[in-house]
Amino acid sequence: MADSFDPGQPLDGIAFAIFDLETTGLSPAYGHRICEVACVRLQGGEQIGRFESLVDPGRSISPGAFAVNQITPDLLDGAPTFQRIGPDLLSLMEEAVLVAHNAPFDLGFLATELQIADLPPPEGPVVDTLTLSRRMHNLSSHSLSAVATALQVSAQPTHRAMDDVQTTRFILETMLWDLEHRWQVETLGQLLAFQGGSIPYPHPRALPLPPTIAEALSVKGRVYMRYVDARGQETERLIRPIHVSEQRGFLYLTAHCFRAGDVRTFRLDRILEMAVED
Repeated sequence: MADSFDPGQPLDGIAFAIFDLETTGLSPAYGHRICEVACVRLQGGEQIGRFESLVDPGRSISPGAFAVNQITPDLLDGAPTFQRIGPDLLSLMEEAVLVAHNAPFDLGFLATELQIADLPPPEGPVVDTLTLSRRMHNLSSHSLSAVATALQVSAQPTHRAMDDVQTTRFILETMLWDLEHRWQVETLGQLLAFQGGSIPYPHPRALPLPPTIAEALSVKGRVYMRYVDARGQETERLIRPIHVSEQRGFLYLTAHCFRAGDVRTFRLDRILEMAVED
């Protein structure tokens, strides 16, 4: 736990930053991005800060994600990039305990976007209302909507960021009351111990990059590439690299592919030739 977070601090004095993300797909490792973000800062039962924004993901939304969040290209037209809104989000998270429902999912996307934007990670411990629900309640489902119904909170999730933040807020407040009166959980340290520890933040590790990729990422330039796909077909592409990640023992480059007009992922070991465009 960061030095600024005293485990003996009473929960009614803690600032909680409750956040939710909508995304273009299920995994940042395959090039999916954040397309909406919301955060509410709560302390002593009072909302003391609020932020929400659609986010230009720089790519299309997958059919599966659209079926959930119903975010259309028209809604994203003119939306800011994550790099622009990231500092506003981080300011609400400063010196706060982060809270999300299924926090590892949101943290994975948040960590990737902050790394791409060259912004620092938040430092607060992380509370996951999904994990707390599994420890506190015997439910057939611990989805956000199922927990909201079981706890009879007034807000219901809609798979849009701010609505889901408000639902998570009321769930958290109900849980904190129950934890205090049924389990005598009254301090930050006791809350994290009850959860089983803070949810770990997925700090991306430094990956060995070919010099051409490292140069293109640093200058955000365009790169000519010869690539062999999974079927053994060789193609030539013009791309703009975005991010490199590791998945199942392979390094993958996420890049905007000008031929496809969208974001694609490429296995680095299948790249035959690369050159930064002048």
